[in-house]
Amino acid sequence: MATLAKRLMTRGSAQLRRLYADIDTPPVLDVDRLFPAHHDLESRFDALRAEALAVYNGAADIPRFHDITATQARISANDGKNWRMFLVKSYGHVIQDNAARTPELARFLRANPQVTTAAISYLDPGKHIPAHRGPFRGILRYHLCLFAPDAAGPDGPWLQVDQQRIPYREGADLLWDDTYLHEVLNPGPHPRIALLLDIRRPVDRYLHRALFRWVMIGGRLSSRVLERRMRVAARR
Repeated sequence: MATLAKRLMTRGSAQLRRLYADIDTPPVLDVDRLFPAHHDLESRFDALRAEALAVYNGAADIPRFHDITATQARISANDGKNWRMFLVKSYGHVIQDNAARTPELARFLRANPQVTTAAISYLDPGKHIPAHRGPFRGILRYHLCLFAPDAAGPDGPWLQVDQQRIPYREGADLLWDDTYLHEVLNPGPHPRIALLLDIRRPVDRYLHRALFRWVMIGGRLSSRVLERRMRVAARR
């Protein structure tokens, strides 16, 4: 079953890339132009950081990325280090229990429906996410670094997009196209915590708008199933 899912994902990803081939943007994008709401996130930085740390300190059972999506095992379960993901919104569906634990982020999401997915990403010390690329150019990826105590030293965490290496700095943000090859390393002794958002890409073609709707419908259905599974697991 896992092999079949992987094959279907690979074929679907290739098809999506072909259908979006006429959209040509650089790997790193103008955040002020394409996501001006990031200024609101920056103004909430202290509260967002406090929420993310409270979740991290109060819940050792934050799922690993491949626990949420088995097809991500290649990049999540590759080195024995954990990449944990606290999902608050997935394909437009709000994970209510998690939103209740991150009220500041939830308020921002209610005011900004162009954000389709929101998660807090926790990388273990030493965690490496190998080079990969996203399948869907219908979204833009936004990162806001919330916690990176090793950033100033030689063991600072970094994100590399299309051979451009970008160090993580607490409070720094980035908007980028994740269909470009990218990888992440957190070489230091502390976790790296970042807010990850998917933003709906502004497009003109009807085909691209229709594809976006279909991807969101499918993702929203699977997200509802995932939320039910997480609630059952939490009650055990």
